[in-house]
Amino acid sequence: MTSTHDFLPTGTRRGFSDEQMEIFAQVDRFASRELHPLQTRMDNEEWWPEHVFPQFGRHCYLGVTAPLELGGLGLDPTVPLLISQALERWNPAIALSYLAHENLCLNNIVANASRELQEMYVPALCDGSAVGALALTEPGAGSDALSGMRTTAVRDGDDYVLNGTKLYITNGPIADVVLIYAKTSPSLGAKGISAFVVESRWPGFTVAQKLTKMGLRGSPTAEIVLEGCRVPAANLVGELDRGVAVVMNGLDVERIGLSFMILGMAERALELSVEFARAREQFGQPIGSFQLVQGMIAEMYTQVEALRSLAMDVALESAEIAHGAAPARLALRAASLALLAGTSYMQIADKAVQIHGGYGFMWETEVNRLYRAGKLLEIGAGTNEVRKVIIARHLLGR
Repeated sequence: MTSTHDFLPTGTRRGFSDEQMEIFAQVDRFASRELHPLQTRMDNEEWWPEHVFPQFGRHCYLGVTAPLELGGLGLDPTVPLLISQALERWNPAIALSYLAHENLCLNNIVANASRELQEMYVPALCDGSAVGALALTEPGAGSDALSGMRTTAVRDGDDYVLNGTKLYITNGPIADVVLIYAKTSPSLGAKGISAFVVESRWPGFTVAQKLTKMGLRGSPTAEIVLEGCRVPAANLVGELDRGVAVVMNGLDVERIGLSFMILGMAERALELSVEFARAREQFGQPIGSFQLVQGMIAEMYTQVEALRSLAMDVALESAEIAHGAAPARLALRAASLALLAGTSYMQIADKAVQIHGGYGFMWETEVNRLYRAGKLLEIGAGTNEVRKVIIARHLLGR
């Protein structure tokens, strides 16, 4: 009999090298052994295991695309996507924090910051001695994060002084290095935004509160308040008032990274459902022998494979794009991928809970954690509605 584990990783192989797939398999084994056992405590206590990022550094899972001379691996940008997928299969909360560190913070610094800033911050982000985060969203600016931004950065001598509040910041309570967006020319609206690398230890930077979430509870999320936080002018990322380019490039990459995370969760939900359908007996036979359960399993598998195919195709296309503003086609496809991933996953997770019955409704079960985590995937990196707007505007030329 074919095991569920047989068809999941092999489906990832199309278009990828043997080296890339060996990295995927190695991370998958590591996450199954080391990270899966942490799930229950992380979810119950909203506990973050502090050893994880240094451990990732030792295993060379961080700074995957960063230059070798900065402590990175200098590998293809598809590799961190495969790492995210493997981590997500076994511990979604840790995978979310990995995405915020590797993709939203470290990759943005490598892609957009000066060489001096890179040399100052990238090595520590690569070895895991520093944790990264990105701060864009505000209490009054979620989907309208750019024009609705209220955080300001005012030049004062050799510094910028930042004031404002950032909300829903993944890794906020544990971050050492935060990429923060602020308005440097408020009169220009969204065209007057700049990005800064800020250290959480600096005066005026405060974690106002750690937020309690429905799902992915082990990944710490915070509200950050900036009150007269002085940031060296040299910590400006990219050009003054050109932060939108950094944001948009980062969002395209984030949507692709998030989709690979979703793929990993979808694979795990399917795997758990197949195992349960084989083992659970009712009316003297496994529930997997009932056609209605078989139908749900078949639909889940088909959705996983469809998501995998688009995810791999978009990932390979994105790898051909140099650092900088992504072309319109990639922005369109990234939004399409994220939309498919979010909507498909919620359907897959719903079927997984249905197959598990009363067991799936229990808070402490893995399939329940997967279900609760799913809603964020239709909200983060732009809601499903925003993703649809992006797609329609590209197609209609508006």
